[in-house]
Amino acid sequence: MELEKGVQRWVVNIARWDPSPDYFAFLVSVLPCHHHHSITRYLKMEDRKRALVSRLLQYALVHQVCGLPFSRITIERTDEGKPYLLEYDDATLGLPNLNFSVSHHGDYVAIASEPVCIVGLDIVTHIVPGEDKAEEFINNFESYFSHFEWSQITSVASCNEMLREFFRYWCLKESFVKAIGTGVGYRLDNVEFHHEAWENISVNVDGQELKDWKFRLIELDNVHTMAVARGHPRMASANYKRTLKKIEFVEEVYRHGLHLPDPNFNLRTVEDLLLCLEITQASGSMENRNTF
Repeated sequence: MELEKGVQRWVVNIARWDPSPDYFAFLVSVLPCHHHHSITRYLKMEDRKRALVSRLLQYALVHQVCGLPFSRITIERTDEGKPYLLEYDDATLGLPNLNFSVSHHGDYVAIASEPVCIVGLDIVTHIVPGEDKAEEFINNFESYFSHFEWSQITSVASCNEMLREFFRYWCLKESFVKAIGTGVGYRLDNVEFHHEAWENISVNVDGQELKDWKFRLIELDNVHTMAVARGHPRMASANYKRTLKKIEFVEEVYRHGLHLPDPNFNLRTVEDLLLCLEITQASGSMENRNTF
């Protein structure tokens, strides 16, 4: 039961969340100072909202899973941008490797956590930026796909279906890269996905199937797709490995972690996250974090 508590899936639809400028500034102020610039650096309010909700999700999830008060939660990022929990008592909690991944695109911000496997999450919106046509846009990314994947993308009957196939493969690739914590420098064409009608998804890396990984593709709605990757910590990047509590597991323990139930995403609101963290405007800003 302890391990299953570490498997969390939360998603927030921010499309209708319209905070006032003062309230938004208050919520930013509640977070530790090192998060502020990563939110306010964006010019568009929609981007700022996604960045803020991403941080709130991380703190709320850690608070709920670990029982840590807000004031004792410290979340940092690796040089490649992978978020991680700086300190927690893994022995007491029974969560040997608690880690999480966040993603935001379009109307949604989401988080996934795992207690044994490393986890990666990615959301994509099926929208072609600018004035490009779908086929022209997709052709810009041919080098990121294997020959097999490219043939699957380009052999469908319509441009709309081609766009959908493209984003499904792209979402899976990003979830894998985010799980291992390597950032944008990874050779995505060496990461080749196979599937049976988008079920039983597997991956080959450098031509070898990774049998200790599992993937799941989720259609949030007609224009948003989400992918979750779960895999072995030994594949984590060097920087990310240094943040993990445990890299090697007895085979039986790892297999148990890999095959823990993968729940549906729990739809949360921003208000849910604030309630979880006991944040109200009456509670003040950073000076009062230690009272939570």
